[in-house]
Amino acid sequence: MSNLSKSYLVQILAELGRQLLHPDQTLEQIIASESNYNAWFTPESVQQAVTAAGNSLTKESLEQWLNAYNFTPHQPKKVGLILAGNIPLVGFHDVLCVLVSGNIALIKASSQDARLIKYVLQLLATIEPKIADQYQFIERLEGFDAVIATGSNNTSRYFDYYFGKVPNIIRKNRNSIALLTGNETTEQLHLLGKDVFDYYGLGCRNVSKVLVPKDYNFIPFFEAIESYHPIGNHHKYHNNYDYNKAIYLVNRDKHLDNGFLLVKEDERLTSPLAVLFYEEYDDLAAAQAWLEQHSQNIQCVVSVANVHINNQVVDFGQSQQPALWDYADGIDTLQFLSNL
Repeated sequence: MSNLSKSYLVQILAELGRQLLHPDQTLEQIIASESNYNAWFTPESVQQAVTAAGNSLTKESLEQWLNAYNFTPHQPKKVGLILAGNIPLVGFHDVLCVLVSGNIALIKASSQDARLIKYVLQLLATIEPKIADQYQFIERLEGFDAVIATGSNNTSRYFDYYFGKVPNIIRKNRNSIALLTGNETTEQLHLLGKDVFDYYGLGCRNVSKVLVPKDYNFIPFFEAIESYHPIGNHHKYHNNYDYNKAIYLVNRDKHLDNGFLLVKEDERLTSPLAVLFYEEYDDLAAAQAWLEQHSQNIQCVVSVANVHINNQVVDFGQSQQPALWDYADGIDTLQFLSNL
């Protein structure tokens, strides 16, 4: 595909984006039935992921993304991809990067999210049949020249051991943080609900913790997110809510509770499902220092505060709407692939 011109790449990927925004019957069936394979992948969540992918593949965005790179024709390298499966289509961007860089993707899909990504790539291969030679789904990773693997802090140790001898990107656990000043509008706090609840909070771009000024009043936040209460009807989410609530009550842990979200003061970054951690700060300089100190474990920061940090900062409601150039962990995947 590196031998395809950038303008042609833009053309075929924009057409894929159009088809994702206007799903055919097969895609509609996949969207409707994914929850049979993974209870977290409700029709609403899968539809959201498909729409987000479609919206990112516009002619303008694709040109802005690809024009920042120089692709030279080369002998394609085989790039092993170990995809996560925590939210629908979560590995699509890595596959896209391998394809546009002119390399071959050896895809080890997660059992949690194998059907959707296969069909999206079939759609792309229908638009441009040459794409079919550029990827294959595999059960066992072998014969690779480079690896991009996404997992937990635990699995990353194994990945380092197995793939350390080839060029690699190995991703670990990350979480996203919101920095609040206390001056947010009701609308901003309502949008923060999307950052917390989209995909049930299972993504690394979901907000798992908020930094708040001393003596912050959570009542306006709870009022602003009240319309998200149907999330509590999802049985797996509700089980997590009940379980964590029971633990906090038995341990007499101080916490706030609105019936579908528990809010607890905690120094950790990663909150359990149905829980939002918070930590207080003295002033914005202290908050900025905290974010810099934890930057290696943060995916993005949701805030409109005037802070200067290394992490990607996004507006309220935007954490799960990454652009094509918003790379996971701040590592430029396309640059890495172009340099192989």
